[in-house]
Amino acid sequence: MHLKILLPSAVFADQNGVSSIVAETRDGSFGLLEHRLDCVAALSPGILTYEIKEGEKTYLAIDEGVLVKAGAKVMVSVRQAIAGTDLRQLKEAVKREFLTLNKQERSVRDAVAKMEGGLAAKFAEFEHER
Repeated sequence: MHLKILLPSAVFADQNGVSSIVAETRDGSFGLLEHRLDCVAALSPGILTYEIKEGEKTYLAIDEGVLVKAGAKVMVSVRQAIAGTDLRQLKEAVKREFLTLNKQERSVRDAVAKMEGGLAAKFAEFEHER
């Protein structure tokens, strides 16, 4: 398979000869082999592992994103990625950087939604007074 991992500003990895991929979703981990049917998956922050045909494994800590498999091509689009060989350090990086950031983003989105709701209510009140 041909695996391409995209970040918002760059191509993080572009690897030919990938024999298997293991990724994490909200429903758990799943694996991809070359002859698996085409699919799309929403990825959770976690560890993405891929193996090239020579048996060499690569581990990546990734933020949430999307995986698309079409034929022998697999595209992964994530906000952040960190490569490494020590799984413990990568798992800690996921907890420390990606999960904390996602909580902060949810807080900001909640605050913006409340502000938008208040603004909509004020417009409705204004329209009603006219």
